[in-house]
Amino acid sequence: MTKDHIWSSLERRCFYLLQRRNTIASLLQIHAFMLRNALETNLNLLTKFITALTSPPLGGHQNSIVLLSHARQVFDKRPHRDDIFLCNCMIKGHTNMQQFAESFSLYGDLRRNTGFVPNGYTFVILVKSCASKCAIREGQEIHSLVAKTGFCSNMYVLTALVDMYAKFGNMSYARMLFDGMNERNQVSWTALICGYARLGDMINARELFNQMPEKDSATDNVMIDGYAKLGEIGSARNLFNKMTDRNVVSWTSMIYGYCRGGYLQCARFLFNAMQEKNLISWNTMISGYCQNRQPREALKLFHEMQMTTSLEPDHVTIVSILPAIADLGALDLGGWIHQFARSKRLDKLTKISTALIDMYAKCGEISRAKIVFDEMPEKETASWNAMINGLAVNGRGHQALELFLEMQHKKLKPNDITFLGVLSACNHSGLVDEGKKWFEAMEGFELVPRIEHYGCMIDLLGKAGCLEEAEKLIERMPYEANGIILSSFLSACGYFNDFSRAKKALENAVQLEPENDGNYVTMRNLYASERRWGDADETESLMAENGANKEVGLSVIEVDGTIQEFVSGNRLEPHWECLHLTLGQLWKHMTRSLYSQMLDYLSGKVYNEFVAKNISTPDDFQVAILDIFNTLNTGLPGKHYDVPPRDEVKEFFYNVWNKASSEDKRTKFVKFIAMHVKPNKIDRATMITGIVTPPIAMAAKRSGENVPQLKMIKAVPDALFVPFTTVVALFSVKITRRFITYKPS
Repeated sequence: MTKDHIWSSLERRCFYLLQRRNTIASLLQIHAFMLRNALETNLNLLTKFITALTSPPLGGHQNSIVLLSHARQVFDKRPHRDDIFLCNCMIKGHTNMQQFAESFSLYGDLRRNTGFVPNGYTFVILVKSCASKCAIREGQEIHSLVAKTGFCSNMYVLTALVDMYAKFGNMSYARMLFDGMNERNQVSWTALICGYARLGDMINARELFNQMPEKDSATDNVMIDGYAKLGEIGSARNLFNKMTDRNVVSWTSMIYGYCRGGYLQCARFLFNAMQEKNLISWNTMISGYCQNRQPREALKLFHEMQMTTSLEPDHVTIVSILPAIADLGALDLGGWIHQFARSKRLDKLTKISTALIDMYAKCGEISRAKIVFDEMPEKETASWNAMINGLAVNGRGHQALELFLEMQHKKLKPNDITFLGVLSACNHSGLVDEGKKWFEAMEGFELVPRIEHYGCMIDLLGKAGCLEEAEKLIERMPYEANGIILSSFLSACGYFNDFSRAKKALENAVQLEPENDGNYVTMRNLYASERRWGDADETESLMAENGANKEVGLSVIEVDGTIQEFVSGNRLEPHWECLHLTLGQLWKHMTRSLYSQMLDYLSGKVYNEFVAKNISTPDDFQVAILDIFNTLNTGLPGKHYDVPPRDEVKEFFYNVWNKASSEDKRTKFVKFIAMHVKPNKIDRATMITGIVTPPIAMAAKRSGENVPQLKMIKAVPDALFVPFTTVVALFSVKITRRFITYKPS
């Protein structure tokens, strides 16, 4: 078809249709129209059609691949494949779909088998493809082809080469090419400046920026982004203030910089001042809140975006908001996000699936997390890590270890995060030997344990009572113990009444974190449990001297899709008196039932498991009682009962147990327990808090509604009862502890 060909009405109509935003179905209809009317001979129309087929994205990645394959079939059927525009269009189509090997293969095939002669745009496409893939060897080969074909003086090709070498990190070669250019445009300058900024070399970037003859907003944005990523927010703000043509990218880069530095108020001020916001702006601000541990603000902003704009969340929004949902336990909202992602066919993306696994696991829905994991078409190491850690924090250590072994069988190499999940699984399930085994195995995987791995092992050993081993690990690890490790070790020492180690741990912890109230409280309670009132008072004085104030209790709960936050001691809450009265009645009802619960345990399977066996010595009997009380204190909310003294157990064994018939032993044993066991008052505060935590409080309310004396519970809405119960409990802990640690005169 000649250049001077006058287009027919059918050709003009087809061209008009191709200029619209077409769907997959409409593109196939247009192709049928072209075939029916023999319009494929029009190269301009054919080029336009292939461009439409290969422009990303159309109906998702998979559909785009299908359309690209269709475009390639149309292209390959051409008897003469040497038209420069058509060939460039097809090469670019492969690069658009990240099919770099196919684009190079097509170029080679065209050069060998057709009369195709590349132009500058051909090499720009290929060079950009190498830069995107970071394909250094292929990039150097293309550079050689550029030199052989005489395009070394082409400004656009040289600019693409400068950008490519800058992305390879080879700034010296990029600078050499740039300095050798006879002609440069703003894109050339920006490509080199961007390369320096990407590597964090803002000195050379600024020097080049100052030499640039004409600056545009794109170059300003590169500089602002570079400063922001380095944390030099002052330099970024100075450039931002001087800009006369700020755009969405400029504002968003500044917001990112402020969020990265923790200056959320400044970031939000700029965000609110933006005249136009795109989805990237919203995502940046939401992500900033999440990264700075302000999940409630992140969710508020997400709701604001939903209510005030027509923007739809994309995969970045979903990945950003799911950690906030996980932190708040907002399961209903998390489920809605999951359904939204599914409706947009985003739920199979690896990053979104991984974030969903993490969210469900942290919300306690480990079965739903496992379903998401099992349905993933492709699993990356991060996905396995999320699932292993999710099983770990939900107390399923054995399953986590099984999954870890399965991961290795699939030839996936674990990283340091994987081992953190494995050690966490051992920690949560008390698997000391397994923990030691995998901690030592890290070296075989060419991994150096970080302080977090040591912290996990120290916590595991401490909880298991291996205090000496934990102490030695603290001393020999190649890191200085941080506050988390020392607090963990202190708690373990307190639990096992090791005063000397606890005192030493407190001294070290106070040096690092003098304002951490938890360490003082642990030590004070340890002294109080042994009635060492002087030491307890001294610890409390040290706490006041260092300005360590007890943090106000905070409760966050989601009821019927609404997230509510309550602060301990807040008497302004509506229905406060009604809830307080209801809690008191419920507490009396539940504490009355603790003794009967204990007897039920003893008279049933616990007795059969631990006592109804061959017991021949007082030591056997003492071990059986220890096993029973470990079970009791685990099965009931809070640690309620102390084990009877050894002398009492021994006396009962010789004087009662041995003389009783097999039929009477159970009755006498239960009677002995009822007479000699005393509540553990020191942990009464823990029992209160355990009872009124939201899930247990909800179950308790449902139970109380069936008790005639507690009918008034039905009148209190769940949305008020559950969170307020938690608040009152937290407030009561402080008062309760004063009674517990009361020092008699």
